[in-house]
Amino acid sequence: MLWQEWWVWIVGGIVLAVLEVLAPGYVLLGFAVGAVVTGGLLWFGVLGASLPVVVLVFALVSLLTWLAFRKIFGLRRGQVKVWHDDINEH
Repeated sequence: MLWQEWWVWIVGGIVLAVLEVLAPGYVLLGFAVGAVVTGGLLWFGVLGASLPVVVLVFALVSLLTWLAFRKIFGLRRGQVKVWHDDINEH
């Protein structure tokens, strides 16, 4: 099956990383890292041929990466701009 091939996951991760560059938002980057890590684990033979296990590892790594990037690059305290005047009031 195609999902068992390590290079498919690596290529998918690279495509997601390129899409993240084109449409930044730190959403696709977590999926890209998850796909590359999953591909690496398949390449080294750590993951078996079970689709549920592969998808679970991809989802967990993607979620943990997204949470880490959100913590690192997320909105900082005091970074929110509060508008007191409306441009249309004058």
